[in-house]
Amino acid sequence: MQRDDEWNPSENPYATPRSLAYESKPGAGAEHSEQELKPFRTIWTRPRETVRRIIAVNPELHVVLLACLAGIGETLDRASMRNLGDKMPLAAILGVALVFGPLGGLLSLWVGSHLIRLSGNWMGGAGNRESIKTAIAWASVPAVFALPLWIPAIAFFGSDMFTAATPRLDAQPVLWIPFVAIALVEIVLGVWGFVLLCNTIAEVQGFHSAWAGLGNLILAGALFFVPLLVIVFGVVFLLQA
Repeated sequence: MQRDDEWNPSENPYATPRSLAYESKPGAGAEHSEQELKPFRTIWTRPRETVRRIIAVNPELHVVLLACLAGIGETLDRASMRNLGDKMPLAAILGVALVFGPLGGLLSLWVGSHLIRLSGNWMGGAGNRESIKTAIAWASVPAVFALPLWIPAIAFFGSDMFTAATPRLDAQPVLWIPFVAIALVEIVLGVWGFVLLCNTIAEVQGFHSAWAGLGNLILAGALFFVPLLVIVFGVVFLLQA
């Protein structure tokens, strides 16, 4: 007879339905090599199958590398959005991105995998931290492919990419054409990467739908931001008291 404390997530009547595709067959890893996978190609259109086969072959495949490269791109994006060039020279921004970007990418991977696993468990998810890290890292492939776009962007626009004022663009209006083109490509890759993430998370958690993966991500985000907001408002309240 099962005791009350022996709860099985698979018996949770409120859990999100699990995909049978997640249940890998024994010896599946031996059937597929990295060459057969071609994960950098298939992840774009077959994210669930790709991440499933990566986990079967080698869950750690390029995970650290992808996280580090995505972290560099994320650091450059944040520096651009915050107009960091108004406070720092271009060389310093690039140096910070190259040094601290990989560290930020690895930290995001570590924190994100914990939060997604915890919130996914509440939804009946079956993924462990290793498989979730694989899902996060490989969903960042579009972000990694967007990273080389910074080379022509900096070559054409220089520090204008990181400042509120854009003297080079204002002096040469024709430069707005490549500027807008690069921005549109980055937006498309960003949206594509998020769609991939919803699918890869759904796969490793054993969910049928990518919408469940989206729900898992939203819940994980709430786990991070709600306590943070409580702390911030608490500090503000204490300072004003």
